[in-house]
This record gives sequence, C-alpha cells and structure tokens, in this order.
Amino acid sequence: MASIDDLIDGILAREGGFVNDPDDPGGATNYGVTIGTLRRLGLDVDGDGDIDTDDVKKLPLATARKIYRKHYFEDSGIAGLPAPLQPSVLDMYVNAGANAIKILQRLLGEFGQPVAIDGLLGPLTQAAAARALRAAPDHFVNAYGIARRNYYYALADARPASRKYARRRDGGKGGWILRAEEFISEEYRLTAAQHAARTGAW
Repeated sequence: MASIDDLIDGILAREGGFVNDPDDPGGATNYGVTIGTLRRLGLDVDGDGDIDTDDVKKLPLATARKIYRKHYFEDSGIAGLPAPLQPSVLDMYVNAGANAIKILQRLLGEFGQPVAIDGLLGPLTQAAAARALRAAPDHFVNAYGIARRNYYYALADARPASRKYARRRDGGKGGWILRAEEFISEEYRLTAAQHAARTGAW
C-alpha cells in the first residue's frame, strides 16, 4: 500500500512547478496548489499583506506537501477511504476539488450504494465506498478512473478553451486524459482511435 508521502510525490511529479495559464479556471498554481487554495487558507507566503500570484510563485515545496497532507488528504476525508481508492480520488481532488467526491458519490449509486451527492466525504460515503469495493474488488477502482476520464471529456465538450487539456495539438491524449488513465488498468484505457473518435467533434 502506498503511503501518503508516496501519493504526494506522485501528485507533485504530475503537477510540476509554477503555472499561470489564462485558460485554466483555477488560476495560478504551484506544485498543483492554486491561488484560491492559498486564499482560502489565508497563506500570505511573502508576508506583504495580500495573497496574489507572487505568493503562488514563492510557495515552498514543504508547505505544498503540508497542504496536501492536511487539507487535501486528512481534512477532505480521503484518508478514511479504502486504500485502493485513495490514490485516484486524492489526485482528482487536487485537480477538481469537491467534484472528485461527487463523481465517487454518483458511482456509488450505480454500484447499489446510494449516498447524497454533496461533495462531502463523511462516514456514510466512506462506508459505502468500502462496501462497493468489497463487492467489486476487481472493478470499482477502474470504474472511478473511467468516470473521472468521462468527467474531463465532458468538461472539454462544454468549454472549448479546456480542450487543450484533453487533446494535444497532434490529436493525442492530453494531460487530463493521461492523468486519469494512470489509475485505470491498461485494458480499460482508450486506444488512440477511440480517443480520436471521442474528440472528433471538437
């Protein structure tokens, strides 16, 4: 079983350093931590009295790690999920916030374990996830990854500016899709032709 430090290492490798892409609704990020997260936590990194892009740029790696551990893993409730689910749900939570939990909650309903779809990961959702995983140990983690992939495609369908995250300029899979498929068994990953068909209308 991967430790939380291993999970954080993987996220940091996927996220990279400072980025301020105008097409990203999340705004400026560093190590995957957004300016919105710094503001929500009240982290004035440079101590100048406001929280802006400069604070994102100057965010220490050690602070990013602490944010991942406390706010994304522990406070979110992901630490209470079955271990096999934690890597994909945590990675999705960093990328999409409460939508990661809503995807899980909708999926639980499809697996006969209905819970409120409220984006809050409390004891009821945690227990339902444990039951679903016990009932379908060979399928549930893949099903979450597939639902996550579908969420990214749907975002790109609805928002043309986001399509570059789902499809590269050469037509191949973009970062969002590759990221989701890291947590899906190879047999359920889309072929290049399937991806091209899915994005052909763009």
